[in-house]
Amino acid sequence: MADPSDLKKAIRGGKDLDLSGADLSGANLRHADLSGANLSDANLSGANLSGAYLRDAILRDANLSGANLSDANLSEAYLRGANLSGADLSDAILIGADLSRANLEGTKMPERWEFIVGDR
Repeated sequence: MADPSDLKKAIRGGKDLDLSGADLSGANLRHADLSGANLSDANLSGANLSGAYLRDAILRDANLSGANLSDANLSEAYLRGANLSGADLSDAILIGADLSRANLEGTKMPERWEFIVGDR
């Protein structure tokens, strides 16, 4: 279950937001602005991130299993090694997102998406 202090930080959002290692499992972050946020190693399993703005977010090794990311903007997001098993990415924007080494087993992907491998 989401840690209340982590959840308060996430709701405030912001470019320099550091939520690395945060427990946001099951959190309702619908339409949250987490652009540029550091969510490395964060637990976002089962979280509702539908319509969230995650452009340039760092989600390296994050647990997004079972998360709802439908309609989310993940442009240029760094998802290397993230666990997206069972996540819903329908209608998500993934232009320029780095999904290398990500677990995509059972993930509902958008009809059209671009995949790149990059270093950050």
